[in-house]
Amino acid sequence: MSEETNNEVEFEEDVEGIEEESVEEVNGSDESGVPELSDEELDEVADTAISILQDILKYFNVGEVTIDEYEGDEGELILDITGDDLAVLIGRHGKTLDSLQFLVSAVTVRKMGFRYPVVVDVEGYKSRQRQKLESIARSAANRAAGQNRSIKLRPMTPYERRIVHITLRDDDRVETASEGEGSARHVVVVPQ
Repeated sequence: MSEETNNEVEFEEDVEGIEEESVEEVNGSDESGVPELSDEELDEVADTAISILQDILKYFNVGEVTIDEYEGDEGELILDITGDDLAVLIGRHGKTLDSLQFLVSAVTVRKMGFRYPVVVDVEGYKSRQRQKLESIARSAANRAAGQNRSIKLRPMTPYERRIVHITLRDDDRVETASEGEGSARHVVVVPQ
């Protein structure tokens, strides 16, 4: 069996059954729900996630890439991929990037045995998208409070909805809730 075929089989085995497998809870977490880990445990999560990401990137024709790791505002681990011609990793409306993040997160959870938020970004794409979502959230809060009516936002991914909830959690004028099912799930901003 060639090394590439062997890697494919290992990857498929890792992804298989992720939904069914129970995941241990990590002792302690901060108010954002992010587990509190020692530096060694965090390094292990980062090394595992980077290794998984590198294995997946072998199947894309993107050439040499650099993966920078850093901690996000909410304590999540952010892996930012930089290189030449990485548009294929983002895909239309970020769908490929969302799928890539799902795979890396799911396999990391499976290998580590507990959940720790891992965000995969490509040349700051998600950072720019986050800024846009934060602006949309603040605008919706202003409209909801000013017009004293609920504002329904467009359907969003779980990651995008989380950004809206986080952006508005300290705004005393409004509350947020997710409604709908599947790809139609969206955030509603409700005045208080």
